[in-house]
Amino acid sequence: MNFRLKSVTIFLLICSIPAYAISKKEIKKDLKRVADWQISTFEESVKRQTTWKDAYAKDEWTQGALYVGMVEWAKLSKDERYWKFLKGIGEELKWKPAKKIFFGDDICVSRMYLELYKKYKQPEMIVPTVERLQYIMKNLPQVPLQMNVKGNQDRWSWCDAIFMAPPVYYSLSNITGDNSYRKFAEKELDVTYDTLYVKADSLFCRDTNFKGRKEKNGKQVYWARGNGWVVGGLANIITNTPEIDPYRAKYIQLFKEMTTKIATLQRQDGFWTASLLDPTAYSVPETSSTGFMTYSIAWGINHGYLDKKKYTPIALKGWKALVSAIESDGKLGWAQAIGAAPGATKRENSEVYGVGSFLLAGIEVYKLLK
Repeated sequence: MNFRLKSVTIFLLICSIPAYAISKKEIKKDLKRVADWQISTFEESVKRQTTWKDAYAKDEWTQGALYVGMVEWAKLSKDERYWKFLKGIGEELKWKPAKKIFFGDDICVSRMYLELYKKYKQPEMIVPTVERLQYIMKNLPQVPLQMNVKGNQDRWSWCDAIFMAPPVYYSLSNITGDNSYRKFAEKELDVTYDTLYVKADSLFCRDTNFKGRKEKNGKQVYWARGNGWVVGGLANIITNTPEIDPYRAKYIQLFKEMTTKIATLQRQDGFWTASLLDPTAYSVPETSSTGFMTYSIAWGINHGYLDKKKYTPIALKGWKALVSAIESDGKLGWAQAIGAAPGATKRENSEVYGVGSFLLAGIEVYKLLK
């Protein structure tokens, strides 16, 4: 290729890249418009009807994942409106976790309660969570995690649970100074890890039903959002695990193994696809997993666990992809619906947990731009 032709080719490639300047100002602008759109449509989202009964109730995991991101946005924006929004939900729910006592997803909402307690120091905000966790620790059924065993979901038998439940135990341990919460979570996480983690691939099966299940290309089925739940949960767990705790090094090593692998699976357009090892199975973008992947990689860089020079382009590319999925009114699209496996989605599909992961991602990328 001669110099002139090469120069023209480079020019055309540059012109084909969508223009988006990543700056702290632009990131905050995008975070605000997505957060504001979600709040403006929040009551509408609660009323959504699906085959998953009460899936969008205000105390459900779907909304709980949104609250995790919204709390971090409230901190960054320093706008009391967002704190007021979250506090109003807590008061309406009387600070109670969701209904199912042992089901890990049903205490995800408590992650928001504990963060509000840190800000307002009102004991009533955490009393129901303390009562729930104390009961679980004393009465947990000792069932195996195999999905064909009745009652298996009384324990953390699906990888999503690592985002939903353990962070509550670790955070409450720090708040109360009671190490029994953390010790309980460490023991249970060991079982989940031993059951679902495939070290050869550095990824988690969603649950035991997926062990050995293959995509059309012959590769193991690994759900992107499922693994996004894991690395997103690990970031919080590491933050709340004391340096003197030997488990901290184990969690950091697991986080590094997974994010190193995940980084290699990013698509050219910056998204991650729903089935991690078979990008042709579902070729459309997917924002809920991309949000968690981008968040975790940026978080890993910010905390010194991932090489900044190597991984910053991956985080920024992921953020650009997420921004491309925002509609003019602030709606975030391309989010896979509730499920337990890789699946297709459409641009018009928005999910509250997808917004939660978007907010987490944007905030960590914002911190990355020092």
